[in-house]
Amino acid sequence: MVQPMSCTRLFADEDGESHFEDMEVPMNEVLYALPAPAVHLSEAQSASRVSWFRFPADWTDAAHPTPRRQLFVVLSGEVEGWTSLGDKRIFRSGDCLLMEDTVGKGHGARPLNGEATAIVIALE
Repeated sequence: MVQPMSCTRLFADEDGESHFEDMEVPMNEVLYALPAPAVHLSEAQSASRVSWFRFPADWTDAAHPTPRRQLFVVLSGEVEGWTSLGDKRIFRSGDCLLMEDTVGKGHGARPLNGEATAIVIALE
């Protein structure tokens, strides 16, 4: 059995409050690029665009919903995120956040200890 990958999900409940939730992404052993050996791969998801993202060192935000359903993957630095209820998490290089709080009170974020970079993948 292939171990799943971990990811954090950010979503809004029926009252518009945002929440973090730990989730696992199922993985399968796949011969992806022959003649290379098998790798672990998830089911594909449709995406419409990819953007490079940089938080300037002094950037901060109160709260906003995400503009679209997207996957946020930290490349460098650290990003602190918080929900409308005040729950906080720190995301570091390699961490991913599935952002689905497109309605409601939203979330806030700021880089820690200087700038941070990420890739944002808009999901369909």
